[in-house]
Amino acid sequence: MGSLVQSVDWLAIAPPTVTAVVALAILVADLFLPEGRKPLLGWIAMAGLVLAGLSLLPLLDGDRSTFCLTGTDAGNACSYTADHFTLVIQLLVLGGALLTALLSVSAIADFKLPAGEFWFLLLSSAAGAALLPASRDLATLVVALEVASLPAFALVGLRRGDSRSSEAALKFFLSSVTATAVTLLGVSFVYAATGTLHLTQVADGLTHVDPRLAVLAKAGVALTLVGFAFKTAAAPFHFWVPDTYVGAPLPIAAYLSVIGKAVGFTGLILVTVVAFPSYSAVWAPALAVLAALTMTAGNVAALRQRPDRRHSAVRLLAWSSVGQAGYLLVPIAAAGYADDPSRAIGSTVAYALMYAAVNLGAFAVAALVARTSPAHRIADYRGLYARHPLAALALGFFLLCLAGLPPGVIGLFAKVTVFSVAVDAGLGWLAVVMALNVVIALYYYLQWTAVLFRREEPAAEAPAEPAEEAAAPAPRPRVPAPLTVAITLAAVLGVVLSGAPQTVLRFASQALL
Repeated sequence: MGSLVQSVDWLAIAPPTVTAVVALAILVADLFLPEGRKPLLGWIAMAGLVLAGLSLLPLLDGDRSTFCLTGTDAGNACSYTADHFTLVIQLLVLGGALLTALLSVSAIADFKLPAGEFWFLLLSSAAGAALLPASRDLATLVVALEVASLPAFALVGLRRGDSRSSEAALKFFLSSVTATAVTLLGVSFVYAATGTLHLTQVADGLTHVDPRLAVLAKAGVALTLVGFAFKTAAAPFHFWVPDTYVGAPLPIAAYLSVIGKAVGFTGLILVTVVAFPSYSAVWAPALAVLAALTMTAGNVAALRQRPDRRHSAVRLLAWSSVGQAGYLLVPIAAAGYADDPSRAIGSTVAYALMYAAVNLGAFAVAALVARTSPAHRIADYRGLYARHPLAALALGFFLLCLAGLPPGVIGLFAKVTVFSVAVDAGLGWLAVVMALNVVIALYYYLQWTAVLFRREEPAAEAPAEPAEEAAAPAPRPRVPAPLTVAITLAAVLGVVLSGAPQTVLRFASQALL
């Protein structure tokens, strides 16, 4: 038996630890700061995220593990590992949280959200999301998943008195609790069959399961996958996404679309490729079918959005994120058919990096437009180029990246990479389904892009009432500096990634688990 005494490498756990400590510091500081000084909390939160990001630099030298079991039979069983895969996902999480923080500065003032609670919840969720890719046992994995998810419930429903926000939080909460219950049931079955929670030991234990427990082990693997499918918004477990995104504050919808997805996919990669490789015959076909259903459901629903409908812009981005989740599932399914899954996993990570940058940028421009058009309609973007030319060009670039069209080279490259991985794995039918969905997505992405450069509709012929004239928005309202920085950073990142797509794939492909 291994000893319960575990080693602790404080440098290895610095990224999630720094984020969590800053979150607690903000919660305490909120008690003492006067109302007029509350905006200072936002800058403390951003400084904490930058510091957590910088703490990744000393970890680049090599893999580090901590919370390891000791003893002759413990093997290489560690609960926390800071390898290349971990660092790439933590960089994505912390960078995405930083862009979300920049979007949130003006949203807190506009919606009169409680600043202390908001920043504490955001950083707490980011700390859980940063912990998850390093988790190497099922217990830590589930705990990290819940630390990332629980604060997000409160963030979605933080607009007090808003029934739509409360409804969104309730739907998100119920779906996530269901996912957690199913995941815990699956984990308990796996533990009963193997007698361990550490992923590497689970992988070894599943290769020689007692025949009397074989059905229990297969049920545990299947239920664990179903739980993570909820988290990734994979069909048919995606029903909570559009209403949650519409009801949440826009920066939180952006956060869920990127960081929430990264958390789910990271957990899915860890349990399939690391813990359940011997059961690839069970999970690989299941994930392939889920990928096809998810991309089709998301793109068809996005195609049906009417430009003049309230919240159509956010709903389109929500359904688009479901479709993109389907693309992200393809390489994970392909990993089950490959002798060396590193290339497939690298494709998923590269696609996730591209998606994070451009999707957060699209939400940033949506937050800008929402300042004068709170209905969030796609029709509100008509003539955006005349009002905000740089913002319109940025949004057009982001949408083309998501569509996979030049000049969004990184989007095209990511889709081609995922497509080739599916073909190499022998999943030709899935590659065909993906190609059809890419064509469907082209229509609604290009339709929205065209709206940006159309002339604004002329005013109604009837003379406007004085009150209506007074209520008309100014053509060039002042744009908050943090929002401008967020759009600029996302655009620069998208351009840089488009300029060196092969480098991105090579960087991500080193994420060998």
